Amino acid sequence: MLSAAESEGKRARGLPPVHLWNPDFCGDIDMRIARDGTWFYMGTPIGRERLVRLFSTILRHDEDGKYYLVTPVEKVGIKVEDAPFLAVSMAVEGKGRDQVLTFTTSVGDSAAAGEEHPIRFVVDKATGEPAPYVHVRARLEALINRAVFYDLVELGAEETREGKSWFGVWSGGVFFPFMLAEEMAF
Repeated sequence: MLSAAESEGKRARGLPPVHLWNPDFCGDIDMRIARDGTWFYMGTPIGRERLVRLFSTILRHDEDGKYYLVTPVEKVGIKVEDAPFLAVSMAVEGKGRDQVLTFTTSVGDSAAAGEEHPIRFVVDKATGEPAPYVHVRARLEALINRAVFYDLVELGAEETREGKSWFGVWSGGVFFPFMLAEEMAF
């Protein structure tokens, strides 16, 4: 599987066209992506960044809700604890409604939040803790790490939507609400 992915990656610039590949399912492998973005194989962290990056380029999240590593000849299932990527930095261009927030993941992908790369927020009902995500590519999201989330909150603004005041951020001409402003604990 690895050699097929490497050769495909060398032929094409950028990401391989995993969305076009439909090989037979070969079963699940003991690979897991932890919530903190660490990739594991057979219970051991994968320490080689280049190998993790390579695997990340052949990762696919199918309509069945499962994650797969896909090459032209193989498709294997892996486990993802939360989101497959972790957003570890954010660049800000502009201000207010005109700002663009560009997130970079731990595997080197970047996404400028906006209509094509929305930010979404999930609040854990039991703990009240927010979990922010940004769409990276093809049904793959990045969990925004805590430090970047604090920077994101600093850029927050209140906007009225459907008669309610929301706290959120602007990026790429789109307002992404975090939560109702009245629910914000200051």
